[in-house]
Amino acid sequence: MAPTRGAVRVRHQMSEIPISRARRRLLMALTLTGCAWGANAPAKDSPDAATPPAERSFDVKTGDGVHLNVLEARPATLDPSLPAILLVPGWCMPATIWQEQLRGLGKRFRTLALDPRGQGQSDVPEVGYEAWRRAGDLHDVLAPLPRTVLVAWSLGVLDALNLVDRWGESTLAGLVLVDNSVGEPPAPRPSDFIAQLRADRRTAVDHFVRAMFARPLPEARIESIEQSALKMPLEGAIALLSYPFPREHWRDIARSIRVPLCYCVTSRYLEQAHNLQRDRPATRVEWFEHAGHALFVDEPERFNRIVEEFARQA
Repeated sequence: MAPTRGAVRVRHQMSEIPISRARRRLLMALTLTGCAWGANAPAKDSPDAATPPAERSFDVKTGDGVHLNVLEARPATLDPSLPAILLVPGWCMPATIWQEQLRGLGKRFRTLALDPRGQGQSDVPEVGYEAWRRAGDLHDVLAPLPRTVLVAWSLGVLDALNLVDRWGESTLAGLVLVDNSVGEPPAPRPSDFIAQLRADRRTAVDHFVRAMFARPLPEARIESIEQSALKMPLEGAIALLSYPFPREHWRDIARSIRVPLCYCVTSRYLEQAHNLQRDRPATRVEWFEHAGHALFVDEPERFNRIVEEFARQA
C-alpha cells in the first residue's frame, strides 16, 4: 500500500517573523554553505538581478512519522499557469546544494528543495533508507503540491524512477533527471566506494565531495557539504548505495515515462542518454561537457535556463 499522505506543517513565513526559529534555522543552513541569499548575488544588470525571491522553510511529515525539511523560494506574485519545481539532491547531500537554483528559479517559480531523510535539516532516523521508503518520502512531499516539475540528481534519479513506478505520474508536470544511470548501456564501471566508506568514512566522503565539482568552491562550502554528508547512519548511507534492482528495472521505467522528460548528463552518461533518446525519442538530452557531477553547481546559469524553459513548456 502507498504510505499515507504527508501532512505539511508550515512553521512561519520568514519575512514576516524575522526572529522566528524557522528563520534562524534556514539562514544558518544557507550561511554554512556560503549561500546566504545576498552572497554571490548576480550583477545588477544581469538577467537574474530581479527582486530576490521570498524564502521560508517548512516540514513534511512522512507516512512513517519522519519530519522532512523543505526550503522554498518564490516570487512575490506567482503565475498560476506555471508548475512548481521540486529539487531533490543526491546521496547524503543537503537541500542547500541547490542554492543557485533556489535563488534563480525562485524569482519566477515556486521552487522547493528537499532535505531527504537523514540529510540536511531533516530528521535522522535509524531506519527508512530503503528504495521504496525513499520513493514514499517523495510521494509524501509531492502529494499536497500542485502540478510539479521534479528535478532529481544522482541518487535522487533512482528515487524519482521508483516514485513513478509505484505511484505513477499524476502529480508530475515533467521530470528532469540529472547525471545518474537510467539503466541503459553501457553499465558503469564497478566501484569499491562502499568498502572505502567502511574503512574510512570521513576520507571517502571528502574525496567524493571534492570530485563532484569541476570548478573550485570555497573551502567553507566544501566542509559544510561534507559535514552534512556524514550525518546519516553509516549503514543507512550504504543501504542507499545498494538498491536491490537490476539495471533493467530503471531502464524500463525511464522508457515508459509519459510526462515530458529531460536528461541532463556529463560525459559519463552521454552514451546512456543517446540510448534512452533512441528508445524514447521525445526525451530531451542536455550534455554538460565541461561540468562535474554536480553540474548545476558548476554551470548554474545554463542549468537554470534549461529547467525554466522545460517547466514553461511542461
